Amino acid sequence: MTAALEETGLEQAAGAASAAAGKAAALVRDSVKTVIAASMVGTAIEFYDFYAYGTAAANYFPHIFFSDKANPTVALLMSLLTFAIAFIARPLGSLVFGHFGDRMGRKTTLVVSLMTMGVGTFLIGCLPTYDQAGVFAVAILCLLRFVQGIGLGGEWSGAALVATENAPEDKRALYGSFPELGAPIGFFLSNGTYFVLESFNDQDAMLSWGWRVPFLLSAVLVIIGLVVRVHMEETPIFRMAQAQKKVVKSPLTEVFRKSWRQVLQATFLVAVTYTLFYTLATWSLAWGTKDTANGGGDLGFTNQEYLLMLMISICVFALFIVLSCLYADKLGRRRVLTFSSCALVVFALLFPFLLDGQLVGQKNFVANMAFLCIGFALMGIAFGPIGAFLPELFDANVRYSGSGIGYNLAAIVGAAFVPTIATWLSHNWGVHSVGLYLGVMAVCCLVSVLTCKETKDVDFTK
Repeated sequence: MTAALEETGLEQAAGAASAAAGKAAALVRDSVKTVIAASMVGTAIEFYDFYAYGTAAANYFPHIFFSDKANPTVALLMSLLTFAIAFIARPLGSLVFGHFGDRMGRKTTLVVSLMTMGVGTFLIGCLPTYDQAGVFAVAILCLLRFVQGIGLGGEWSGAALVATENAPEDKRALYGSFPELGAPIGFFLSNGTYFVLESFNDQDAMLSWGWRVPFLLSAVLVIIGLVVRVHMEETPIFRMAQAQKKVVKSPLTEVFRKSWRQVLQATFLVAVTYTLFYTLATWSLAWGTKDTANGGGDLGFTNQEYLLMLMISICVFALFIVLSCLYADKLGRRRVLTFSSCALVVFALLFPFLLDGQLVGQKNFVANMAFLCIGFALMGIAFGPIGAFLPELFDANVRYSGSGIGYNLAAIVGAAFVPTIATWLSHNWGVHSVGLYLGVMAVCCLVSVLTCKETKDVDFTK
C-alpha cells in the first residue's frame, strides 16, 4: 500500500512537473529586439500613413479635390471630413481583425492588417485630381481612406499584444511603450518627408506632384514591416491559450457579453489622447499657417516653419511616453493617468491664450513652441501607459477584440471629427472654444480612469 501511495505521489509530481514544463515552454518569448521591431515598426508605418493624410488634408486636398475658390473655409472643412472616414471604418476593422486575432493568433492578423493599410495608402498617391476625374476622384479617395481605416482597426491592438504578451510581469508598461513609440516615429517620418519636399519645391510643384510622394514612399516602409512580422513568433500567452483550449469560437460575443463595461472604459481612456493629438498635429497646423479668411488664426507661420516646430516637439512626445511607462510600472497605471487627465483640464483652459493672435502677435515661436511641447508632453503621459492598460482590462482569449474595439471606438469619439469640429469652433467662436472642447474630453477620461481597477499586478496569462 505504501508503495502504491509512493507511486501515485510520483505520478502526481511528474504530472505537475510536466504541466509546469508545458507552461514554461508556452512562455518562451521572442527576443527584445524582435518584439521592439515587430510592434514598433508596424505602428510607425500605421501612424506615418495617417499623418501623411492629415497633413495633405489640411494643406493640399482643399485645392486638389475640393477647390472652392469662393469659400476656402468650406473647402478645408470638406477636406477634413474625408479625414474622418478612416476613423469611422476603424471599429469595423477591429471587429474583423479582433475576431481572427483571438481565433487564429496575433501574428497572421497583424501581417494582413499591415498589407491592407499599406495598399490603401499607396493607391491614394496614384489618384487623379478633381480637375482630371471630377467627383469620381473624390469617391475613390473616400473609398481608399475607408480601406486605410479597416487595416488600421486591427493594427494597434495586435501590436500592443505582441509587446505586452512577450513582456516580463514587472515591465509590461515599458514593453507596451514600444508600439506607442511608433506614433512619434511615424509622425516624424511623415512630417520630415513633407518638410524636405517643401524645402526644394514651391506650392505649385507640391500641388502638382509633391503631395503624392509621402503616400508612394509608404510602400517601402510596408515591405520592411512585413519582413519583420513574417519572421516573428506567435505570442507565448496566445500559444498557452491554444494549448489549454481557451480559444473561444466567437470572441466578439464574449466581449460584449462579459466585458462591455471595460470596452466603454477603454474608449474614454483613449479618446482624449486622440482629441489632443489631432488638435496639436492637424488642427493647429491649419490654425497657425492660414489666415482668418481661410479658416486659420492668422499667426503668420509658413507651412515649413510649422512642420519644423512639430518635428521638434514630437521628440518631447516620445520622451514622455517612455517616462510615463516607467512610472506606470512602479506606481501603477491609474495614478499616472489620473495625473495626466487633471493636467489636461488645466492645459485645455490655458493653451488658447498661446494661440490667440491678438495676444501673442504673429510668428511668436516661443508661445507656439510652449503650446506644442507642453501639449505633447501631456500627450506622452496620457498615451504611454495605454499600451499595457487596455490589454490588461481583458482576458487573454478576447484581448485582441476587446482592446481593439475600445481603442478604435475612441478614434470616433475622440479623433474622427476633431480637425473639422475644432476648425468650425475656432472660426465661429474663437480659439478658446477649442480649449473647452478638449477640457470636456479630459474630464471624460478622468471619470473613466477613476472607475477602473488598478491592473499593474493582474495575472496576464488568464
